[in-house]
Amino acid sequence: MSPVLRRSSSSDSDSESQLSDCSSSSSCGDEDEFNKRIAPNWCAHRLIIERCGFRLDTRRDVKLWYQHYWESLISQGYTVTKDLPGYTRACNGSDDNELCKDAGLPENLFRGTRCKDGTKVVIKAVHLRSREYDVVRYLSSPSLRNDPRNHLIPILDLIEVPKDDLVFMVMEEWSSHLIPETPCTLRLYLGALRQCIEHAVFMHSHHIAHLDISIRNMLTDYRSNYAYIDFELARRFDGIHHPRIRGCRGTEVPPELEQGGVGDPYKTDVWALGRMILRACSLTGYHVPELAALVGAMLNPNFEQRPTAAVALKSFDTIMSCIPEARLRMSSGCNH
Repeated sequence: MSPVLRRSSSSDSDSESQLSDCSSSSSCGDEDEFNKRIAPNWCAHRLIIERCGFRLDTRRDVKLWYQHYWESLISQGYTVTKDLPGYTRACNGSDDNELCKDAGLPENLFRGTRCKDGTKVVIKAVHLRSREYDVVRYLSSPSLRNDPRNHLIPILDLIEVPKDDLVFMVMEEWSSHLIPETPCTLRLYLGALRQCIEHAVFMHSHHIAHLDISIRNMLTDYRSNYAYIDFELARRFDGIHHPRIRGCRGTEVPPELEQGGVGDPYKTDVWALGRMILRACSLTGYHVPELAALVGAMLNPNFEQRPTAAVALKSFDTIMSCIPEARLRMSSGCNH
């Protein structure tokens, strides 16, 4: 379902030049007025968010969450301790209706709940004219939202506050664990990687580069669905056939940008996907030698010789189709 866009007033982003300098104060990430991370006054916007059907977490909500969490652990035979910082912080106040922010989240994020059904959400505040909002709004539009290649985190609402140049993006709360099941089969693991590559193909087909692909920016709903988050560095390149960038500061920076040179934004994403696959293999304990040649090509130091995301996905599918069924059913502990 596409998100509801409330009080919309912003327009599409301006056209980009052929060469985009991602390190300049006029165009990149968190250094310019529109694209830097912001710290909104959550209390001041609480009622606006509630009128749209969402409730920010209060001390009562946090205490109830911990109580349910402990009950679940006890039912499974675990011993629990209530001396946890989050619970202690929620108890240190006399008003249970007071907002209680998760200290582990940055200032532009707040946990909450959808009032009508109790769905847990994470609300992100961004500038109304930020590139992140432009990209997320576009990828969440009715014409793109239901494309099976689109693995953007589900956006439940886009709440604009024009007077403050703010927009609150309401996202479903998913887990940060790339592979949550233990044990997990090789099929599920490869399926997770495939969705990550497929979304890059989808974005690139719409002239968008994420520019910060990494494991920390991939979430799961525990139902074998995976999604991208954090489009703070993302850029649109509509009308530019061979875009070039320099100086971007994503988690996985390819050598051409790290050395101060010029790079292809799409091939930057391909490099990051290759690095992400290597890290995922290390974290999950999977050893998939069939992927070595593909990952090697994705990490080619010459960006012009790296495959496109579409070519990488096609190669990935070919590799997966050649792995025996019995091996695909194996868990990581048996896949060596």
